[in-house]
Amino acid sequence: MRLVKNNVSKDATTTRTWMCLICGWIYDEATGDPDHDIAPGTPWEQVPMNWTCPECGARKEDFEMVQI
Repeated sequence: MRLVKNNVSKDATTTRTWMCLICGWIYDEATGDPDHDIAPGTPWEQVPMNWTCPECGARKEDFEMVQI
């Protein structure tokens, strides 16, 4: 498995995943976080800055893009 750096561009058919560096929870752009008002298909850039990890409360800046 290869770790993808933040400077990788995405095309219209690719969704990305972001992992919490504190607890390992995964945000998948295709799934979103509907339990916390983030609709499926929401790109990471559109997730509000005040959103926090549903598992541990980590901030958005504590996530890193990963390829699964």
